[in-house]
Amino acid sequence: MKKILTIAALVLCSTMAFSQPATSTSGLSSRAKAMRMMNFSREEYMIKDIKVYTDTMTVYSLSNIIIYPFGQWESMEQYITDNQLHWYRESGYRKFFDSMEVSVNRMKRLDDSYLDMFYSIWTRKVELLGGRINDPEVILTNGIHVGMSKDDVFKVFFKKYPKSYTSEVAVLKVISGAGEVAEIYTFKGQKLRHIKIETAYKYY
Repeated sequence: MKKILTIAALVLCSTMAFSQPATSTSGLSSRAKAMRMMNFSREEYMIKDIKVYTDTMTVYSLSNIIIYPFGQWESMEQYITDNQLHWYRESGYRKFFDSMEVSVNRMKRLDDSYLDMFYSIWTRKVELLGGRINDPEVILTNGIHVGMSKDDVFKVFFKKYPKSYTSEVAVLKVISGAGEVAEIYTFKGQKLRHIKIETAYKYY
């Protein structure tokens, strides 16, 4: 009986010894995947770094495409006139950073998709404060829309890549170089479920 317990203890210790390197290898593997994905990135997105976590991939881009996912507009009227989809417009003041208030136009759709936008006197452009897109009819300037396959979304940012690298990814975050704008793509299975836009601008 003592022999059996001794053997069992040795097997258990051996199993634990082998399980520890696997964790560290997993961390190295994630970085290796990120570096390889960098080699496949499309030039127009000027991707400078990628981080891969368990179910999330974060991509850092220097491209203005990230900051202006609906294109660059010089006025709300221009955006409303040139945009082909019908949005319900709400205007008002909203508070940001606890004390700052800016005049915000909220563009809404019936499915609760919305965009919070304001005109910046510094950039002389319509800037995004945030938003959420649930409607597959709303298409970003780079062609991404809700309902797309995960593979097609990744192909917008990468020329090619091993599909095994994205098989576990449920969230793709594409962040502007200064970290001011983040586009967050959330997948359900192999389909894009919704798009969220978050910003960290400071307003004056």
